[in-house]
Amino acid sequence: MVASTIPWETVQQTFRRIWGYDDFRPPQAEIIRGLLDQRDTLVILPTGGGKSLCFQLPALLQSGVTLVLSPLVALMENQVQELREHQLPAATLHSELSPHQRRQVLRALEANRLRLLYLSPETLLSPPVWQRLRQPSVIINGLILDEAHCLVQWGDSFRPVYRRLGAVRPALLAQRPPGTRLPIAAFTATADPTVQRTLIEVLRLQQPHQVRLNPYRSNLHLATRIVWSPRQRRQTMQRFIQQRSGQAGLVYVRSRQDSEDLAAWLMIQGQTAAAYHAGLSSGDRRRIEMAWSQNQVQTVVCTSAFGMGVNKPDTRWVLHYQAPSSLTEYVQEVGRAGRDGRPAEALTLMSEPTGWLDPMDQQRWRFFTTQTQALRREAQHIARQIPAVGSVAQVQQQFKQGAIALAWLHGQGRLTWSDPFHYRLLPGSNSTATLGSVVSAMQDYLSSRRCRWQHLLEQFGFGHEARQLGTCGHCDRCQRS
Repeated sequence: MVASTIPWETVQQTFRRIWGYDDFRPPQAEIIRGLLDQRDTLVILPTGGGKSLCFQLPALLQSGVTLVLSPLVALMENQVQELREHQLPAATLHSELSPHQRRQVLRALEANRLRLLYLSPETLLSPPVWQRLRQPSVIINGLILDEAHCLVQWGDSFRPVYRRLGAVRPALLAQRPPGTRLPIAAFTATADPTVQRTLIEVLRLQQPHQVRLNPYRSNLHLATRIVWSPRQRRQTMQRFIQQRSGQAGLVYVRSRQDSEDLAAWLMIQGQTAAAYHAGLSSGDRRRIEMAWSQNQVQTVVCTSAFGMGVNKPDTRWVLHYQAPSSLTEYVQEVGRAGRDGRPAEALTLMSEPTGWLDPMDQQRWRFFTTQTQALRREAQHIARQIPAVGSVAQVQQQFKQGAIALAWLHGQGRLTWSDPFHYRLLPGSNSTATLGSVVSAMQDYLSSRRCRWQHLLEQFGFGHEARQLGTCGHCDRCQRS
């Protein structure tokens, strides 16, 4: 560890000048000190806990650029817009920028004029950006992985580049003088012990400083409700929203089509609603976010694309029209309600246990399991045909699902990355985590008769806090008992 040379009084003065608060909230000061000391860090801080400030402030106090890897354009744009309103040297790179805007950002990067650069993992490893970052003249003081749970959630499927991030640091340091440091910090609102281990292993964190707060929120009431038919599912949702007239909330669905269909149906029923998913243009997404934030729209029917980086403290409720596939997704999404500390509700609709009358949940879970099995077979097929040492580009050129198969093999302990673009196959398999176990954990939570908050705390590695809590008194299980 390298002790920071920046006086703590300077840190506090900068914090007050830019953000206008008198003092940090726990554990913000601890995280900031660790990043200024150039320590690898793993931060698990519940939604609304002020994670962004923890890496933005150290970045602004140091020379060079801090690279912030973010999963969504909307999330990048929101944070950069707030920084620019304070006249701070921040920028973003993504596919929706014009060529002129991209050239401006890349010139600012080469000239070391930026302190924060937001980009996706895919953009980080794109040739124009990677070539510039490898230049020794470009000063990089840190790498931040925001919404780090996405590495585990998406890295083995449609965002395989996440699995290559552990090779980024050694590849960048190879182009710089000996002794150069490049700390990595991963930030997320939720990570169970398995996810924590995966993040440390994949990112190759070195003796990371770990800061973990449990997700318990005494103002958030958790409940599930069984529905016996697709029609009853819609009617239950409609009644729930009607009974909360004037209260802003979110309806989470699992597909773009459901988002569009349900938003249109709610509007026919007289509700103010909007559909939100990753297929919308950036302009449409900003417009919906603004309308909802200003209470012009009561309900946003959204996929998981909505929420990360959108801060509306007076969100009073979250309804899961279909249960998420994992507890990590669930806690992320319900945590967007009641950030102002006032009472809020989270309701999950679930099919009746047999699935005969409403098979929606069982069909979706079977679909994900089938997808995983198909991916495993494809990866094993590809592994038998590719060379023991090779490049991602060659495998992608030969196989449509090549990059995903390589990421899956990495997750199974059968592959290592020589650098972000080249792999080496390994014998055997070390991984035991599967999507099936993730789905089972979600199903166990939905059917459990125990206190829901106690169940969640145990699943996320806070057994002591779960025992201290006992029964929470503000979930459907505790109220029934």
